[in-house]
Formats: sequence, C-alpha cells, structure tokens
Amino acid sequence: MTPPPPTSAPSPPSPAPGRKRRRTSGKAQTWSIPQLEEWGLTRTQQRLVLVFGSLAGVLAAALALTLAISAIGNDFVPERATASVIGTEPRPDVYKGWPSSKVFAPIAESKADPKPLTAKDLFAKTLKEGRITLRLAGTPRLETDCVAAIWGQGLADLLTQGGCTQVARGLYTSADGRYIAQYTMFNLRDTASADTLANTLTTLHRGGWVRPVETPRAAFPAGGHTEASGHAMGHYAGLVWLGRADGAEPGPRDDFVSLSLTLRATEKAIFRRIVAASPAPAPAQ
Repeated sequence: MTPPPPTSAPSPPSPAPGRKRRRTSGKAQTWSIPQLEEWGLTRTQQRLVLVFGSLAGVLAAALALTLAISAIGNDFVPERATASVIGTEPRPDVYKGWPSSKVFAPIAESKADPKPLTAKDLFAKTLKEGRITLRLAGTPRLETDCVAAIWGQGLADLLTQGGCTQVARGLYTSADGRYIAQYTMFNLRDTASADTLANTLTTLHRGGWVRPVETPRAAFPAGGHTEASGHAMGHYAGLVWLGRADGAEPGPRDDFVSLSLTLRATEKAIFRRIVAASPAPAPAQ
C-alpha cells in the first residue's frame, strides 16, 4: 500500500477542530516481513534485504508506511487551491509525501539499478489484500517521456531536473466497483530527486499532477474527491491516487488505509531490485 539505526516514523498531524478521525485498519498495522514472501521473495532474497538493516528497521519502515497512508485517510487537511490554479485538470484534494528509507540504499542511484522498468513487473492483473481486491482496468502505460504523463509546468520542471527516464501508470478498480485507484512510478536519477518529488508535491500538487490513465472501463469522476500519497524508494518515486467511484468523500465504511496498502503491492518489483543490486553476503566461516 516499504533497513545503522532506523529512522522513526513521523507522527501524523493532529486532527482539525471538530473533524472526526476516521478509523484505521488493524490489518494495515501488522504489515511486515511476511509480505515480502507473499511478493515472491525467497528466504535467501529476504535475508539479502536484511543485510542492509535489522529486522526492527524493516518493521519501522513498514510502520512508517502504514502511518503515512493512515494520514491520507484520517486527519491531513490541506489548504484548498484556488479555482484559477486547479482549472479543469484532475488532482487530489489531499496529499502527503514521504522520503525514502535506508532499506532502499542499494538502489539509491539509477546507475546501480540500470535495468528499465516494465509494465509487466509492476502491474499485476489482480491485487488482493484481506477483503479488498483490485482489478486492472485497461492497459497500463509505460513511457519514456515523463512530462507527457503529467500536467503543470512546475512538476514538469521537477521531473526534468530529477533526470526522469520512465513513468509507469496503472489504473485499478475494486471488485465491488466502489473504488478507483491509480499507481504511478517515476524512474529518477537518485534518492535526492525522488525525495524532492515526493515532498515538493505536498504543495505542488495543487498546480500539477499526473494524468489519469484513460480507459472506457473506469475514470476518476470529474470534480470528485480523491486522495493521494507520494513515496520515495531509492531513485524511484511512487504516487498512490485513490477515490470512490461516485466521487464522494470517504465515509465510515471506506477503508482507504487497506485500499492504499493493496495498491502498493505494485512495489514488490522495487524490493526485487534491492535484492538484485545488493552484494552477496560473505559466506559463514
């Protein structure tokens, strides 16, 4: 929905007065190393990941991920952009960005991970986590012209400065038809570029955002409420974009935490790249 010591997870902001906190998913709180096994990493590959930090570091990173996504659906209330800035282009109403953690150190630079992304690696036809099932809607897009996949001059400049070489987009709908979700991955020069993108979009998203994948099977409702988060992972930056199919704001029945974690299963390809870029551990004496 992503170890010396691990960085501590940022505390989610306090709720605005009078705003009721939405519930968080207990399932998301337990997301940990078994997820790597579900993603197809062998035990040996999992040990290679752990060479770069302790188990506690990985768990801390997973907890930070959960808190980050919880902030999307709970109490983060951004400043609303003016109509002149928004125009008619699609953009999220809520956004939160998170920098890369040390677990992604082996792929801190693109030169350590030169193999290009593929849509097949990233976008499975079905993503399932608990009670949530997401199905791919239409054909994923993979482009080398990053600017063509976004709108907004500020964001275009940021991608150019960050040395973006690929952008991959996949659109999903929930099995019950209630939700629509898009995952976007940018292949950038290094961690600094990915961190800058994820963090700068905290304000920049009001005047620039990724374009939705166009397919007759699904679309974000025009003017509907959507929420998003940005996650730097080494030299990659991934954007999660969620909404209800009817465009309404999420209510008590809408578990955006679990929905986000389900969509972020696309990131299993990045964990495999950590293994591929990691040096083999020295044999035991």
